[in-house]
Amino acid sequence: MGRPRSPKGRAAETHRRLADEYPDAVCELDHEDPFQLLAATILSAQCTDKRVNMVTPNLFAAYPTPEALAGAVPHELEEIVRSTGFYASKAKNLLGMAQRLVEVYDGVVPGSMEDLTSLPGVGRKTANVVRSVALDLPGLPVDTHVGRLSRRLGMTTETDPVKVEFELNPMVPADERGTFSLRLILHGRRVCPSRKPRCGECVLQDFCPASEV
Repeated sequence: MGRPRSPKGRAAETHRRLADEYPDAVCELDHEDPFQLLAATILSAQCTDKRVNMVTPNLFAAYPTPEALAGAVPHELEEIVRSTGFYASKAKNLLGMAQRLVEVYDGVVPGSMEDLTSLPGVGRKTANVVRSVALDLPGLPVDTHVGRLSRRLGMTTETDPVKVEFELNPMVPADERGTFSLRLILHGRRVCPSRKPRCGECVLQDFCPASEV
C-alpha cells in the first residue's frame, strides 16, 4: 500500500502492523483482579514493571483486599514498597486509594474515568490502564513510550500526555485503544527507545517521519 500521509492513516497502519508484530501483547504488571492492577499501576510510576512484580506478591499477601489495605500501618506499608522508589508518597497514595474504595465504592474498583481519577494517586494514565486491562472498557494509557512513538510517527505533535490521549482516541476503535497502547509500549521498549532507535529493524520505518533508514 502507499505510505499513509495523515496522522489518522499513520495510526491505522501502525495499529495494523504492530498487531502482526505483537499479537499477544498483554499488560506486564502481574495481577489477578482490578484492585491488584490498580495498586500495581500506582507503584509503577517511575519504576519498572519487573521491580513492581517483585514487590506486589508481598504487598497482596499482607493486604489482599481494599479493606485490608485501608487499615495498613503507614510505616509497615512503606517498608513493603520501599524498593519501588518514592515509597512514602506511594504508600500514602495506596492507603488513600484503598480507604476511598472502601468508604465510597464499597471496596469495588469503579469503572468511570471520573470515579477512578478521584482516587488518590490515580491520574488518567493509571485509570486507562485499569479500564482497558482489567475492566474491558475503552482506555488508551499514554506513558513515555506511547508519547514518544506517537510523535515520532507523526500522529501528534502534543507533548502533554492528556492531549496526546485525546488526539489519538478518535484514530483508534474504542475497544482496541488498550491493545494499541500496549503494542506501542512493547515496540518502544524493544525497537524504538528514546536513544538509538533501531530503525533498520522497525516494521514502521518505511512511513515513519523520524526514520533514519
